[in-house]
Amino acid sequence: MNFLRGVMGGPSAGPQPSGAETIQKLCDRVASSTLLDDRRDAVRALKSLSKKYRLEVGIQAMEHLIHVLQTDRSDSEIIGYALDTLYNVISNDLEEEEQDDSEEENLPKQVDDLGSQFTEIFIKQQENVTLLLTLVEEFDFHVRWPGVKLLTSLLKQQGPQVQQIILVSPMGVSRLMDLLADSREVIRNDGVLLLQQLTKSNAAIQKIVAFENAFERLLDIITEEGNSDGGIVVEDCLLLLQNLLKNNNSNQNFFKEGSYIQRMKPWFEVGDDNCGWSAQKVTNLHLMLQLVRVLVSPTNPPGATSSCQKAMFHCGLLQQLCTILMATGVPADILTETINTVSEVIRGCQMNQDYFASVNAPSNPPRPAIVVLLMSMVNERQPFVLRCAVLYCFQCFLYKNQKGQGEIVSTLLPSTIDATGNSVSAGQLLCGGLFSTDSLSNWCAAVALAHALQENATLKEQLLRVQLATSIGNPPVSLLQQCTNILSQGSKVQTRVGLLMLLCTWLSNCSIAVTHFLHNPANVPFLTGQIAENLGEEEQLVQGLCALLLGISIYYNDNSLENYRKEKLKQLIEKRIGRENFIEKLGFISKHELYSRAAQKPQPSFSSPDHMMFDHEFTKLVKELEGVISKAIYKSSEEDKKEEEVKKTLEQHDNIVTHYKKVIREQDQELEELKQRINTLTSQNEQLQATVTQQVSQIQQHKDQYNLLKVQLGKDTQHHNSHSDTLQMNGIQMEEVSKLKEELEEWKNKHELLQGQLREKDSLIEKLKSSQLEMGTTEPSSQTGKSGGLEHSNELQKELEMLRSQIQLQSAEISKLQMENQKLQVMNTTADPALGDSGATAARSSGLEGRLEQEIQELKNEVKALSEEKESLKQHLDSSSSTVAILQDEKSKLQREVAESKKEQDDLLVLLADQDQKLSALKMTLKDLGVPVEDEDDIESGDQGDEDEDGDEEEQD
Repeated sequence: MNFLRGVMGGPSAGPQPSGAETIQKLCDRVASSTLLDDRRDAVRALKSLSKKYRLEVGIQAMEHLIHVLQTDRSDSEIIGYALDTLYNVISNDLEEEEQDDSEEENLPKQVDDLGSQFTEIFIKQQENVTLLLTLVEEFDFHVRWPGVKLLTSLLKQQGPQVQQIILVSPMGVSRLMDLLADSREVIRNDGVLLLQQLTKSNAAIQKIVAFENAFERLLDIITEEGNSDGGIVVEDCLLLLQNLLKNNNSNQNFFKEGSYIQRMKPWFEVGDDNCGWSAQKVTNLHLMLQLVRVLVSPTNPPGATSSCQKAMFHCGLLQQLCTILMATGVPADILTETINTVSEVIRGCQMNQDYFASVNAPSNPPRPAIVVLLMSMVNERQPFVLRCAVLYCFQCFLYKNQKGQGEIVSTLLPSTIDATGNSVSAGQLLCGGLFSTDSLSNWCAAVALAHALQENATLKEQLLRVQLATSIGNPPVSLLQQCTNILSQGSKVQTRVGLLMLLCTWLSNCSIAVTHFLHNPANVPFLTGQIAENLGEEEQLVQGLCALLLGISIYYNDNSLENYRKEKLKQLIEKRIGRENFIEKLGFISKHELYSRAAQKPQPSFSSPDHMMFDHEFTKLVKELEGVISKAIYKSSEEDKKEEEVKKTLEQHDNIVTHYKKVIREQDQELEELKQRINTLTSQNEQLQATVTQQVSQIQQHKDQYNLLKVQLGKDTQHHNSHSDTLQMNGIQMEEVSKLKEELEEWKNKHELLQGQLREKDSLIEKLKSSQLEMGTTEPSSQTGKSGGLEHSNELQKELEMLRSQIQLQSAEISKLQMENQKLQVMNTTADPALGDSGATAARSSGLEGRLEQEIQELKNEVKALSEEKESLKQHLDSSSSTVAILQDEKSKLQREVAESKKEQDDLLVLLADQDQKLSALKMTLKDLGVPVEDEDDIESGDQGDEDEDGDEEEQD
C-alpha cells in the first residue's frame, strides 16, 4: 500500500523500519493529519498490523483510536476500521491462529492476559463504553457489526465491570435489545452472542432483557430457524434463554404468565423416522430439555414449580415428552435427558404423576412405562447414566404420591400377585433387582423400594406381609428377614449400604416393623458385632449405618419384647460397644464425602458406579435421626418414661390440633360456599337492577317518542279545532255542574216543604188534644153511666195503647196525647154518682162514645198518613244525599280534568305560537319569492265569522 510505503520510507530507502516504528508513525499520522483520507488510510494500516503486532498497536494506538471514534463519527469507514482494530487488540479468539514463532510462544499466559489488560484500559473511562453503545445504534453495517463484536469481547474479558457500566447507562440494555430485530442475520446472531455475555450472572440485567420482550423475539427466531432442526443460531438462542431463566424466579413467572410454555411444545414433535440425528439436532434438543428442567427444577420455589408443571400438562408438553420417552431410535443421551426432564415435570405434582402412571409403552401386549423403565434400571447391560435417570424418574414418581406408593407396594402383596406369570409387575422387578448378583441393581432396587415407603407408616406395616420363596421345598421367608440374611452373608459394600438404607427407612417411625426386626434373635448380635469391630475405611460407612439401624431400633421401640426393651438394648451397647464409640461410629455417616454430595440435590449424579452410595432423601432422614438417637442412648429409664408421657401428651395435642384443623377446614369450606352464594346473589341482584334500569330507560324512551309523535302529528288547523273543542267541552261540563246544583236546590226546597207539612200535622194533633180536654171538663156531674163509661173507657184505652205503640217512634207529642187520654179516663171513672137519671146518662154516654170513636179514627188515619209521608221523606233524603255524594265525586273528577285540559291548552297555545311564528316566516319567504299569500287578518275574520255562526246555532239550540 502506497501510504504504508511512504511512512516506512519507500522500498529502497535504507534498512526497513521495525513494526513498532511503523506503528508509531501511523499513530502520529492519525493524530496529526488534517485530511480525513490520510487518517482513514493510517487507521486501515493499523488494522492490518493489529493481529501480528497486537501488543504494540494496543499500547501505542488505543488512545488515538478512541479519539477517532469520538471525532470522526461522520465517516462510517474510518469508524469501522477503528472498531475492527480495537477488536483485534482486545479479543483473544484469534490468538491461536495468529501466533507465529516469536517470543510470545514462550509466554502464553502473558498473551492470554493481554485482552483482559487492554479491556481494563478501555473501560477505565466509562465514557468509552457509552460511546460504544451509541455506535452500536448506528444502522450502517460497517459500524454496527464491529461495534457488536467489540462489546462482546469486552464482556468476555471484564464481564461484571462492563455489565455495571451498561446497567447505569441510560437505555443501555434497551439499545442492545434492538439488535434482535435487525434484518441482517449476521448482526442479529452476533447480537444473541452479545446478550449471552451481558446476561451472565446478573439478575438485574436479566430482568430488564426479559421485560424488553426478549422471550417473544428469541422464540420467534427459534421457530424461524426450524426448532430442533435449526443450526447454531438455535443453540445460541437456547443458551440465552437459559441465562434469563435459570435461578431467576421473576423471569420464570413472567415466562409462564406470558404463555410461552405452550410455545415449547413444537420443539419436541419428533417424527417416526428417528434415524440419522445430526450432532446439531442432538445439541439443540438437549438444550431444549434442559430449558424445561430449569422451569421445574426442585430448587425453585414450590409454588412456581407447581404452576409450571400444571401448565406443561395442560398444554400437552408432558404428553409430548412421554412420546419421546417411549419412541424408538432416540439417541441414548437424548433419552437419558428426556427421562430426567419427565422426572422433574411430574415430581410432587399429583395430576402429572397420575398421567405418567397411565402411560403405556408401544409393545405387544402393552406394558406400563414404569415397568419398562424399571426393567432398564435393573438391567446391568444398560448405560450407567440411563440407570441413574430411571431411578430418579421412579423417585420423582413416588415423591409425595401416596397413591403411587400404594400401587407399587400392592404388586408385592400376596393377594395381588399374578399367579399366571404372564406379566411382570413393578414389585417383582424390584425384588429381582434387590436380590440379584449385580451390586448396582441391589442398590437401585433398595433405594427405589425405600422411596415407596417414604413417610407412609401404613405401607411399612403392609410390607411386613410380603413372603418370598427362596428355594423349592423350603418355607417362604419374609422380605424383612431376607434382607437381614443377605446383610449377614457379607456381600459387597454397595449392596449392604443399599439394604441398610432400606431397613433404616422401613423401621423409622414404625414400632411394629421394629418389633418384627428384633424378633429375629440374630439381628441384634450381628449389628453389635459390626459396630464393635475395628475395620478399614471402606467398612466404616457400613458400621455407621449399622449404628443408625440399632439406634432406630431403640428410639422407636415400644418395649413389647421383654428381651429387647429400650433399657436392655442400651445396656448391651454400653457393655459391648461403649456409648462414646457408638456415637463416633454413628457420626461416620454425615462426615463421609459421598454423603455431602448426595445431600446437595435430589437427582442422583455420580461420576462412577463405585460412588453410588447415598440417596438424597436418606440424607434428610440421617440428619433428622442422628441427634435424637444420640440423646436416646444417654437417657435413663426415668427420662424415657417422661419422654413417653410427653409423646403421649404431644400426640393428644396433635389430635386436638388435627381435630380443630378439620373443623376450621370445614368452616372454611362453608365460608367459601356462602361467599359463592353471596356472589351469585349479588350478581343476580346486579342483573335485575340492570334490567330494571334498562326497562325504565325504555319506558322513558317510549314516553319521549309518544310525546314527539303527538307533537309531530299535530297541524295548525287541528291545533285550532282541538282548542275550540276543548273550550266547548269545558262549557258543557260547566253547564252540567250548574244543572246539578239547581237540582240539589230543588231537593232542598222539597225537603223544607215536607218539614213544614210535618209541623202542620203536629199542630193539628195539638188541637185534637185540646178539644178532647175541653170535652172532658164539660161533663163533671155525670154519675149514672159509671159502669158503661168504664167499659167504653177500657176499650178506648186499648185502642190508644195500640196507637201509642205504632206512633211512639215517630213523634213525642202523640205520647203526650195518650197521657191526656188516660187522665180523661180517670176523670170519667171518678165522676159524681148523683148526676141525672140513667136514660140521660146513657144518651150522653152514647153520644160521647160516637164522637170519640170518630175523632180517634181520624186521628189514626192522620197519624198513619203522617208516618207514610215521613218514611217517603226519609227515602228522598237518603237518595238526595247519595246523589250529592256522587255529584261531589264527579265534580272533583271534572275539576281534575279541567286542570289537565288547561295544562294541555297551555301546551297547545305554546305550540300554536311556535307554529304561527313558523307560518309567518314561511309567508314572508313566499312573499319574497313572489307567491301570492292571503292576509292573516282575512283568515282571522273568516274564522271569527265561523265562530259567530257556531255561537248563534248554540243559542238557538
